[in-house]
Amino acid sequence: MRERLVFIADKLYKNHNLALGEYAELIDGYDAEMEELLAKRARTVREEIYGKDVFIRGLIEISNYCKNDCFYCGIRRSNKACERYRLSREEILSCCAEGYTLGFRTFVMQGGEDAFYTDDFLCDLIKEMKATYPDCAVTLSLGERGKESFGRLFEAGADRYLLRHETADEEHYASLHPAELTLANRLQALRDLKEIGFQTGCGFMVGSPGQTTETLAKDLKWIEEFQPAMCGIGPFIPHHATQFAQDKAGDVGLTCYLLSIIRLIKPNILLPATTALATLDEKGCEKGILAGVNVVMPNLSPMSAKQKYELYDNKAYGGSEAAKNVEELKARMDAIGYRVVTDRGDVRG
Repeated sequence: MRERLVFIADKLYKNHNLALGEYAELIDGYDAEMEELLAKRARTVREEIYGKDVFIRGLIEISNYCKNDCFYCGIRRSNKACERYRLSREEILSCCAEGYTLGFRTFVMQGGEDAFYTDDFLCDLIKEMKATYPDCAVTLSLGERGKESFGRLFEAGADRYLLRHETADEEHYASLHPAELTLANRLQALRDLKEIGFQTGCGFMVGSPGQTTETLAKDLKWIEEFQPAMCGIGPFIPHHATQFAQDKAGDVGLTCYLLSIIRLIKPNILLPATTALATLDEKGCEKGILAGVNVVMPNLSPMSAKQKYELYDNKAYGGSEAAKNVEELKARMDAIGYRVVTDRGDVRG
């Protein structure tokens, strides 16, 4: 069994692709020994391209209004207890000003699918951000908006777009979302983003309700075929105001194992240590970096927004998760042999 798993790991390391069943074998074979084996190889390929550099992104959570009702999400529209907010243009630009001073050269605007932020509003804002900070990248994570909208945002100067696919299995997707949201539409949106020219990111939750070895294998195979510029994965964490409130959270170790596999699938991918990882494990960021991660996204949002943007319970937003504490983050990265750099952090190779 061990020989077979090492053979598959070697094949992935050399070829960057596997058959669907081989991904399933790797997932089923997860243990501490295999986690360390894949992490070591993931670090090797990551350092061949990016060295010891860790890119930081300034996360700005612009709104927790959302028209969708995803069953796992704390800001779903049916959560009447959620205290809603929107950041103004001035508040967003203030976050950018603080972030630039701290050394951030990418700003990530994330929010629910909120119709308040029209294409005109966002395009004007993006143009101002790019004019004020021409050496910075703008990343958007604002859900499905349609190809025409995506095109306008790209023309305005947005560089990257993050849109988690959540699961590449149609039945599993349907179990996590209301009927009006479909996997077909989500995957088409991702293809549209890539075709338009965005550095496009996908991703999924590890340990989401109903997830199996087979669904995870489909995620990995889809990532291999789609070849995203970025991929954000993190452990599922339940929220008390959803139907999955009593479900078990995802596993940090398995998440890191899958991060290593994704690094081996696409050696030059931009791979972040997500907030969910840091929420479940105070050393989650370091564990992600040692698994092959090369991006960290500290939070630039105002404190009131950080508290209200509650996708899941007990979200981490203090300590090194707060952008103002970037010196603490640098020290933590230095301690494990990596360095935070002031850089846009574009895909290399």
